[in-house]
Amino acid sequence: MTAFQLSDPSLEPIAAKVLAGTRLTRADGIALYASSDLLGIGQMADFTRRRVNGDRVYFMVNRHINPTNICRNRCKFCAFARSKGEEGAYEMTLDTVAEAAAQGASDGAYEIHIVSGLHPEWSYDFYLDIVRRTRDAVPDHVIVQAFTAVEIEHMAIIGEKPTREVLADLKAAGLDALPGGGAEIFSDRTRMAAWDKKTKSDVWLRIHGEAHELGIATNCTMLYGHIETTEERVDHLVRLREQQDATGGFLAFIPLAFHPANTELADLPGTTGFDDLKTLAIARLMLDNIPHIKAFWIMVGLKVAQLATCFGVDDIDGTVVEEKITHMAGATTPEALSKDDLVGMIAETGHVAVERDTLYRVVRTYDAESQLPAWNAGPIGAPPQTGVASGTVATGG
Repeated sequence: MTAFQLSDPSLEPIAAKVLAGTRLTRADGIALYASSDLLGIGQMADFTRRRVNGDRVYFMVNRHINPTNICRNRCKFCAFARSKGEEGAYEMTLDTVAEAAAQGASDGAYEIHIVSGLHPEWSYDFYLDIVRRTRDAVPDHVIVQAFTAVEIEHMAIIGEKPTREVLADLKAAGLDALPGGGAEIFSDRTRMAAWDKKTKSDVWLRIHGEAHELGIATNCTMLYGHIETTEERVDHLVRLREQQDATGGFLAFIPLAFHPANTELADLPGTTGFDDLKTLAIARLMLDNIPHIKAFWIMVGLKVAQLATCFGVDDIDGTVVEEKITHMAGATTPEALSKDDLVGMIAETGHVAVERDTLYRVVRTYDAESQLPAWNAGPIGAPPQTGVASGTVATGG
C-alpha cells in the first residue's frame, strides 16, 4: 500500500515510483491514461506539484497580440487563419502592434505575448521590426515573448537563413522568450491528417533546442482532444522530456484542449473536464524535469483551471487581454481577467497566489513568503538533471 488512496490497484507500482521520485516510463504513462481513477492520479500529481513548487500557484499580468490571421498554412484544426482578402482577414501595422504593447505595459503587463499567422507577404525584416518596435515600446523589465517554432521556420524560409541564425537575429532585436505553440502532437499520422504543412516534430524540437542553447527560454505545449491516441499523447510527453534532458530550457508545459468549432474538424466533440484534469495530472507526473505545468484558463475554462491546481497544476497563466485564436474556435471564456480575479481564484483553493514574469521571477506573493526550491534559479544550459525535484530550469532570457 502507498500513501495515496487509489481505487485502481494497478496504479500501485506507479504510486511507489512517485513517492520515491523515480522517473515514470512510457508504459506508466499509458497505464495512467488507461485508468479511470482520476482522484488517485490527481493525488499523485498534487503530491508531485507540492514537492516541486510547494503551495505556490503562479499567474501573470500579460498582454496577447495577434498581429495577423492571414496564414499560408490553413490547417484543418485552425479556426483563426484566413487568406488575404477573405472576410474576417486582418493585419496590424507596426505602429498598431507597438501601441498595443505600450498599452499592455501601461496596464501593468510583465509580458507581451505575440503569436501570429504565417503571412505570405511579410518580409523577414518586418518580423524583426515587430520585435524591435515592441521592445522599444515597453520598459526593460517587460518580457517580449514572441513567435512559435512554426513562425521561426517560416522566417527561415523567407529569409533564406538557418533557424539558429533567425533566433539570434530575433534575440538581437529584443526577443526574450519563445511561446510553446505549434507542437500539436508529435505524430506523423496526425500531422498528415490535420496539419500536413506545419512544422515537423523533429524541426520543432530542434528549434527549441537551438533557442535554449542561445539563452532564449521557451515553453512547450501539446494539443489534445482531436484525432490523436493516448499512446501518441504519452509519446509526445516523452519526447519533450528527452529534449529537456538535452538542453534544459523549457520553463512550463501547457496542454492545450482542442476546440473544434469553426474548424474542418467541427464534428469532433471537444474535451471533457475529466480528460482535461487527467491530462494535466499525467503531464505533471511524466514531465519530471519541467518545473511548471500550466492550465491555460482560456482553453480549459475557469472552473477546470481552478480545480486543476489540486491536480498537479501550479500556473493558471495570466490576464491575457484580447485573445483571438481560441475564441475564434468557439471558446466561451472571457478574453481577459483582472489581477484580482486571478488572485481570488487561487486564494479560494487554499494555495498561495504568486504574481510572476515570463521567466518565473516573482513580482509579488499574495501571502506569507514561501521559499522557492533551490533549483528554481538554474541557468539555461546548466547540466540537465532528472528526478521530480531536481529539474533544470531556464530563468535567463
